[in-house]
Amino acid sequence: MAEMPRQVREELTRRLRRNKRAFRKEDVQVVEPPLLKRAVGASALGNCMEWFDFGVYSYLAATIGKVFFPGASPGAQVISSFATFAAAFVVRPLGGLVFGPLGDRLGRQKVLATTMIMMAAGTFAIGLIPSYATIGIAAPILLLLARMVQGFSTGGEYGGATTFVAEYSPDRRRGFLSSWLDFGTFVGYALGSALVTLLNFLLTDAEMLSWGWRVPFLIAGPLGVIGLYMRLKLEESPAFQQQLDEHEQSLAQESAGSEFKTIVRSHWRPLLVCMGLVLLYNVTNYMVTGFLPTYQTETLGRSSSSADVLVLIGMVWIVLLITFIGRFSDRIGRRPVYAVSAAAMIVLAVPSFLLIRMEGTWPPVLGVLILSTLLACFAAPSAATLPALFPTAVRYAAMGIGFNFAVAAFGGTTPLVTEALVNTTGNDLMPAYYLMLAGVIGLVTVKFLPESAQVPLNGSQPMVGSKEEQRELITTSKELYHFSREYSRTG
Repeated sequence: MAEMPRQVREELTRRLRRNKRAFRKEDVQVVEPPLLKRAVGASALGNCMEWFDFGVYSYLAATIGKVFFPGASPGAQVISSFATFAAAFVVRPLGGLVFGPLGDRLGRQKVLATTMIMMAAGTFAIGLIPSYATIGIAAPILLLLARMVQGFSTGGEYGGATTFVAEYSPDRRRGFLSSWLDFGTFVGYALGSALVTLLNFLLTDAEMLSWGWRVPFLIAGPLGVIGLYMRLKLEESPAFQQQLDEHEQSLAQESAGSEFKTIVRSHWRPLLVCMGLVLLYNVTNYMVTGFLPTYQTETLGRSSSSADVLVLIGMVWIVLLITFIGRFSDRIGRRPVYAVSAAAMIVLAVPSFLLIRMEGTWPPVLGVLILSTLLACFAAPSAATLPALFPTAVRYAAMGIGFNFAVAAFGGTTPLVTEALVNTTGNDLMPAYYLMLAGVIGLVTVKFLPESAQVPLNGSQPMVGSKEEQRELITTSKELYHFSREYSRTG
C-alpha cells in the first residue's frame, strides 16, 4: 500500500467510503488479454488509416494545388490546398456532436464501425475526382465535399477510439496501452509519406500530376474493408457493458437527452483542460506532419524528395519512442510528462527551426528529431489522459466536443495559418513562435490537470489485467478501508 501512488490511494479510499466496505470480486473488472489485444489493434488500425490519408495529403499538398487550382500562383496553390485541408476540420465538431452522444447511448463499437466506413469512402473518393482541366470548378468542389466527409467521420473517430481503448485498459497500464493508438497514428502517417516519397522517386513530375497522386488515395478502399472487418469483430468495452455504478445513474438519465448543454454546463472545467492539451498536441502535430514538408520545399527551396525523407525520419523516430513514453507516464504520471515537454517546447522551438534552416544533412535532421521527440511526449499520454477527464456516461460525447473543437480551431488550421504568417511577414521563424505560444498554453493547462495515472476511470470499476492483480487489489482495499475507518474514528 505504501508503494501505491497518492492519487490512486485517494480515489480508492473515496470509493471505499462511498460503498462502506472493501472491494469484492464483482467490484474489480478483469480484462481478458485476447480481447484487450483485439480492441487496441482494431482501434489503432482506424487511426492508422486516418493518418495514412493525412500523410498522403500533406506530402501531396503542392501537387494537389496544381491539379485542382491550376490558375493560381504557386504560393496561392499551396494555400488553397491547405485551405481545403483545413475545411475538413470545420465539420469535425459537427461529427463529434453527432457521433459522441450516439457512442454514449448505442455503444462505442457500433459508432467506430460507422466512422471507419465513412472515412474509407471519403478517402477513396478523392482518388476518383477528375482534375480541374477535365471538369473545371466542379473538381475543387468535389474535393472539398470529400474532405468534409472525412472530417465529419473523423469527428467521431479519435474521441471514440481513445474512449474505447481507455475503457478496455487495466488501470496500471492505461498509458502504455493507449499509446498504441497514437502509435497507429504515426505508423499510418509514415506509411502514407513513404508511399508518396516512393512515387516521387519512381515517377516523373508529369506522371505524378497525371495519375500518380491518385494511387495512395485509392489504396484506402481495401484498407477500410480490413479495418471494418476488425471493428465488427470487437466486443463492447467493459465500462459500457457494465453501464454505470449507482453513483452515476442520474447522470446517465440526464445524458439520454440533449448532451451538449449538459456537458458544457456540468463539465466545463475538464472541457477546457481537454482543449488546452489538444491544442498543445495538435499544433505541434500538424506543424511537423502537415506544414514542415511544404515549408521545406516552398520556403527553404529544398527538393521534395529531401523534404519528404527528413519528415519521414521524424515519423519513424516517433514510432520508436511513443510506447516507451506511454509506459513511462504510467510510472511517473501524466502531468510531469506534459509539463516538462511543454517547457522544453518554449525553449527549443526556435533552435529547432534554426537547425532545420541550415544547410547540410545533420543540422536539419537534428532539428526535426527535437520537434519529433516533443511531439511524441505530447502524443503518448493523450489517449489515456483525455478520456480520464470525463465520467463514463458522457465520456464519448465530451471527448467529441473538447477534442474536435480544439483541433478544428487550432490544429487543422496550423498549416494554413503558419503558411500565411510566413508569406505575410517574410519571417521564416514564425512557425517556431507559433509553437512557443502553444507551449505556454500547454504549461498553463497542466496546472489544472488532475493526475490520472493508474487511477480507475470516473464511473467505471477498477480494471486489472489478471486474477492475481484482482486478488491483490481486493487485499489492498481491505487495508485501505480499515485504515480509513481507524483514521475517521481517531481523527
